[in-house]
Amino acid sequence: MKHLKEGDSFPNISLKDQDNTEVTLDGKFILYIYPKDFTPGCTTQACDFRDEFAEFKSLGLKVYGISPDSPESHRKFIAEHKLPFTLLADPDLAAIKLLGAYGEKNMYGKITQGIYRSTFVVQDGIIKFAMYNVKATGHVQKLLQTISA
Repeated sequence: MKHLKEGDSFPNISLKDQDNTEVTLDGKFILYIYPKDFTPGCTTQACDFRDEFAEFKSLGLKVYGISPDSPESHRKFIAEHKLPFTLLADPDLAAIKLLGAYGEKNMYGKITQGIYRSTFVVQDGIIKFAMYNVKATGHVQKLLQTISA
């Protein structure tokens, strides 16, 4: 899977959100890719985006999360953690793979296929920042420092 980089065109992506409404990603936004709703790392990351949401909004950035989970799972995840942003469902992994965020992983010496926790900052169809294999803890604060610099 080819990783995207700064300056690349962001692919045209439309997915269903937590309300089963089709959303097309455009404008100025952050898209973060995570493996699964309600898991410890993914919950930490989502809550960090929640806690910094006002700051991202003040920078004119929408925030979207994407995982293979269903719209129903996303609705529950949003309600339980009071997330103020949209979560997108990619059950067949098509968008996640298109973004280069899926492939071979080495977990404790075992080779598996899985999602690379990744984040993109996009403005008017151009990738400003592309980060792969980010850590769940502390990533949102580092992202905010990077885009505010």
